[in-house]
Amino acid sequence: MKGPLDPRLLTTFVRAAHSGSLSATALQVGRTQSAVTMQMQRLEDMLGQSLFHRSGAGVRMTGAGERFLAHAERILKMHDEALAAFSGEGLRGSIVFGSPEDYLFAFFPTILKTFGTRYPEIEIKVVSAPTLELRGQLHSRQIDLALISTLNPRESDDVVRTEPLVWVGSKPSLEQHEFGDVIPLALPSSNAMDHKAACDAMASAGLRYKVSHASNSIAGLMAMARSGLAISVMTKEPVPPDLFILSAPLPALPRLGVKIAFADGDQSPATIAFADHIRHVLSAR
Repeated sequence: MKGPLDPRLLTTFVRAAHSGSLSATALQVGRTQSAVTMQMQRLEDMLGQSLFHRSGAGVRMTGAGERFLAHAERILKMHDEALAAFSGEGLRGSIVFGSPEDYLFAFFPTILKTFGTRYPEIEIKVVSAPTLELRGQLHSRQIDLALISTLNPRESDDVVRTEPLVWVGSKPSLEQHEFGDVIPLALPSSNAMDHKAACDAMASAGLRYKVSHASNSIAGLMAMARSGLAISVMTKEPVPPDLFILSAPLPALPRLGVKIAFADGDQSPATIAFADHIRHVLSAR
């Protein structure tokens, strides 16, 4: 082995091992893909072992890579614990945080500003995706923790607040939109909780509707609602002042639980500190 193991190389290796993609790893660690490739080659040279099989589809670990992964994760955990024990408020590290876009609109500016003031040496990278996708990324450890939605707010202690889903439109009432017998809806993708909740509520109320516009971007849904061509569904907190929250004859929508979820395995002190901060900020709002 040539020289000591650099924690930055180990961090990149762990990310690549769990994501199976050097391009995804590059986004997570804030480097170019060529830089990540060079880092992995340098680590392999230091160890005298090939850690990955490379192909056009990505990378997968060799036997040596699988054995080294446990050592790398243990070294990084001890590294973070040592920094936390002796630097107090001076926690350092990098966190990949996931959240649905509406929660980023509603909560993230306050969360990031107050956390950054207290822990300026912790770097936070943000991934925006629906809950279903975030669950998969947590399982594969592409992200460290996430805010996700649940239709069962009482399912666990990790639910830090609840948010009502609401109908939104460009006019104060459904009647003023003059849609006729079939109500056009602008909704996120069919695997999103908002989509299912809206369709189930309309069907239960016996109202005729069609999904006329689809967008996984909350900005796109807001634009469609502003156009007056459809009404949309979103959590109440990020509804802008130029849109109206609609009620009867539209059916009531459920409340979503906002839950903190972690990647499989041990969490770093920085991740734990960030989760505690999120919990404090959201429970106080």
